[in-house]
Amino acid sequence: MTIGIYATLVAASFVLLLGEKLIQWIGVLRTYSIPAPVAGGLVIAICVLLARVTAHLEVRFDPTLQTPLMLGFFATIGLNAHLSNLKAGGPVLVRFLALVSGLLILQNVIGIGLAFALGVDPLLGILGGSITMSGGHGTGAAWSQVFTEHHGIEAATEIAIGCATFGLVMGGVLGGPIARLLLRRLSADELRRAAQRAEETLVFEEPKALQPTTPAALITTLALIAICLASGDVLADWLAGSVFELPTFVCVLFIGVILNNGLALARVRLDQQAVALVGNVSLALFLAMALMRLDLWELAALAVPIVTILAAQTLLMALYAVFVTFPAMGRDYDAVVLCAAQCGLGLGATPTAIANMQAVTNRFGPSHIAFLIVPMTGAFFMDIVNAIVIKLFLALPFLH
Repeated sequence: MTIGIYATLVAASFVLLLGEKLIQWIGVLRTYSIPAPVAGGLVIAICVLLARVTAHLEVRFDPTLQTPLMLGFFATIGLNAHLSNLKAGGPVLVRFLALVSGLLILQNVIGIGLAFALGVDPLLGILGGSITMSGGHGTGAAWSQVFTEHHGIEAATEIAIGCATFGLVMGGVLGGPIARLLLRRLSADELRRAAQRAEETLVFEEPKALQPTTPAALITTLALIAICLASGDVLADWLAGSVFELPTFVCVLFIGVILNNGLALARVRLDQQAVALVGNVSLALFLAMALMRLDLWELAALAVPIVTILAAQTLLMALYAVFVTFPAMGRDYDAVVLCAAQCGLGLGATPTAIANMQAVTNRFGPSHIAFLIVPMTGAFFMDIVNAIVIKLFLALPFLH
């Protein structure tokens, strides 16, 4: 049974409303700051799985809107990226990027090491490493073609999608519990100061806040987003096949950064309330669609060695956040939010990281620096570093 584009949009909206209600009704979800799209999306994905198993009914949601929503979200990140702010947060951004880069390397080391120990092709360790864990579905699908064409791994695409699906789920589930664990290490004064912060919030910090705007401002924002999507698509095609090849969403974000800062130089101010409204709606609907469309049965089809590698990657992410990222980022409230974000970055994708941060800051107070550096780190710098790391590991002689 195929669900059409409009019905899919209705279903995604229902997922978000269901997630909000589940969080209100179930204390565990609220306690561990599980994002609403994750809570609602997993319920729908499980229902679809049960329909497939019990009634042999295969339900397919229309994916047409998912990519534009994702690209729209990244466009709003770019339209909110002020280079002056990034410069102010530069030292923290560099430190966090170094930690993210360290995780990319460890993910591949763990993956390759376990692949050798389990007696399977070590290239599967990279496929279950930073390619799909930090890269997500897009990077996994792209690299799986290389693994099939150049390394003879016939089921590379299926394995990559399965690994990325596992990561997307665990990235959304793990962030809240890790944050709760680390919050216990903060003093009462630190938590009180976090709750009382009166900083000017950024676009994605308060997704549930009222965003006063006007039709003209909203139309202007939508026009700028459309420019980002069209220009980013052209830029991605232009770079395709070159050493500078980048995913489309990175190109869209880059165009947004240029537009935003170019308009700022011309003394034209964007309506940040309109950017916030469109950005948060795009993020919520994209995550809802991505999670409710999860093919959970693909996880069951993964072989035992791959499942073992994925379980180890989850454990690595939890230990790395607690024992490396938290102390390295200062052992304060901002560090807690950054750890929740890194669980999303390291196992899912940038949208999952943003959702994790929102779930934590909605309860415990804003984290200006986290929302300043995580979107650009996850959506831009991390993909570039990951591409370099992957190519370096693939060049190792003992893998061939």
